[in-house]
Amino acid sequence: MQRFYDNDGFNFATLIALGSAYRGLADVGEVLATIERVPGGDREAWVREWSATADRLRAAADRDVEAGHRVSARTAYLRASLYYDHASSMAAGTSDPDRFDSLWEAHRDCWDRAVALWPVVEPISIAYEDTTLEGYWFSPSTASNEPRPTVILNNGSDGPVVAMWTQGGAAALDRGWNAMTFDGPGQGAALHRQHLPFRYDWEAVITPVVDHLCARFDVDARRIALHGVSQAGYWVPRAAAFEHRLAAAVADPGVVDVSSSWVQHLPQEMVAMLDDPKQKGDFDALTKAGTPPDVYAELQWRMAPYGTDSPFEAYRMARAMHLDAATIAQIRCPMLVTDPDDEQFWPGQSRELFDALTGPKELVRFTREEGANWHCEVAAQALRDERVFNWLEEAFERVTG
Repeated sequence: MQRFYDNDGFNFATLIALGSAYRGLADVGEVLATIERVPGGDREAWVREWSATADRLRAAADRDVEAGHRVSARTAYLRASLYYDHASSMAAGTSDPDRFDSLWEAHRDCWDRAVALWPVVEPISIAYEDTTLEGYWFSPSTASNEPRPTVILNNGSDGPVVAMWTQGGAAALDRGWNAMTFDGPGQGAALHRQHLPFRYDWEAVITPVVDHLCARFDVDARRIALHGVSQAGYWVPRAAAFEHRLAAAVADPGVVDVSSSWVQHLPQEMVAMLDDPKQKGDFDALTKAGTPPDVYAELQWRMAPYGTDSPFEAYRMARAMHLDAATIAQIRCPMLVTDPDDEQFWPGQSRELFDALTGPKELVRFTREEGANWHCEVAAQALRDERVFNWLEEAFERVTG
């Protein structure tokens, strides 16, 4: 596939934006015009130009609201929301790293403005420990009062809530199902507003979500599926091992060891240091001294959801996100695992998870010849929806058949 940037992060983010056009979260011309103004590796330019595109769209949407053009306002707000998140994601390492938060707030504000103009989506609140988690409920515009199959959309380590529309929300509604998404610890509002860090025991998050669904009149409690993308390829099987009310689960891709994407570039001497808590100071100093500024900026961004600015602590917390054979063996529901060519974060782990599963399972390949390679098949969202949701349809049919 032709590259837009030599920089892997910039190139992948561009593919995400282009793939999002499938469900109206981006416009191809806007994406191409924006990246033309961004030299490769220039984080300042990336933040500035994606913000400028988003600002223009938000202003247009505001004018459309005043003029009564509700549909046009909604579609412009949605695109602005995605573009603000693209800007936010590169703010670390720039002259104003606090834009990580302020641009995220702009992203969420545009999303919420779109939701207010969108009958199929509504905000929800999910009871969680001594607080609540923000979420969104998607229901078909022609929905009856009958209980329906429902898909829980579990985001990854850094995806925006708006991405859950193109990565499952729209596909569920196309089939007459419900869908919902939420900001778990370390994600979205739980990170930026509540400062809740990631946790390895994700069943503590999913069980309250399932409780919430089972209390709704419009949810068929026998047909609840958990669908996870990116780092949720770990969280989904982890939760499914302990939460047995799920009818099916999807991991896109499969992840058995989150930390492998962190440690694969470290020398073995530094990997060994992670076993000794006394090595924290030296490890942090070596990491900062030996990491190029642009790479360290991305590391800072990656560390934020772990609730720490210490690389040593973040690496050790990532290591706790590991699935062993005993945990995987506790998964009872059917599981689909995607396996894209050129998976850049957790290569080989989809097959590893699939081979370890002891219950009903299927591995679905996505190839570079189809344009469906790379992490989460970001440039092939239509094909991904077709394959994943065909499998979910069959899984739900087995429950009622």
